[in-house]
Amino acid sequence: MKIYLGSDHAGFELKESVKQYLEDKGHEVIDIGAHTNDSQDDYPDFIIPTAEKVAADSSARGIVFGGSGQGEAIAANKVKGVRAALYYGGPTEIVTLSREHNNANILSLGGRFVDPAQAQKIITLWLESQGPTEERHNRRLQKISDYESMR
Repeated sequence: MKIYLGSDHAGFELKESVKQYLEDKGHEVIDIGAHTNDSQDDYPDFIIPTAEKVAADSSARGIVFGGSGQGEAIAANKVKGVRAALYYGGPTEIVTLSREHNNANILSLGGRFVDPAQAQKIITLWLESQGPTEERHNRRLQKISDYESMR
């Protein structure tokens, strides 16, 4: 699977760890940046281009990283066609539901809250989870797409 990655400085180390993990699993990984750990960088500079790549390629997914993952999810969700879900710990069922109910195509992880081993577990679960199969979830997603089309 093609997976786009993006992070700021606070998610940089986790991104690098996840990048290696995904490549070892045989995924095609495209790293949008950051490519260095610069404490003065700004997450929108990397997250928005990552989200644009995912939105343009319906077969791809994206993973974005920050300190909490909050701002990264917000930035990604500004891009038409993106449905970014946030995970920074807690029950893992939320990751499965992000796919089954919301067809999330980007996963946002908080590097200050998720360690590399936990990230690998969560990412594997997310990548293996299927999109919505129930009509009610697809109906809701269509309403979001319809709204995006009006803007």
